[in-house]
Amino acid sequence: MAALDNIRNSLITKLLAIKDQDFLSAIDKLVSGAVSSDKVELSEEQILMLQMSDRDIEQGKVIDQDQLFEKHRRWLNEK
Repeated sequence: MAALDNIRNSLITKLLAIKDQDFLSAIDKLVSGAVSSDKVELSEEQILMLQMSDRDIEQGKVIDQDQLFEKHRRWLNEK
């Protein structure tokens, strides 16, 4: 949590130094959008991809990260 506080405090310090009103307005819009929108809207394609991923998991069509890295390492060494 300390890292989060450090980032937040650093941003506040930098914001206090900004004099450009247009720039601050743009940042305000960006931050307001990030704070107020709790719901993420997904496209039909994104929903389809998530459904396909769920089916893969249910059918056991998965590989753990270590196996994937090893597979990529072997593939890269073949090139």
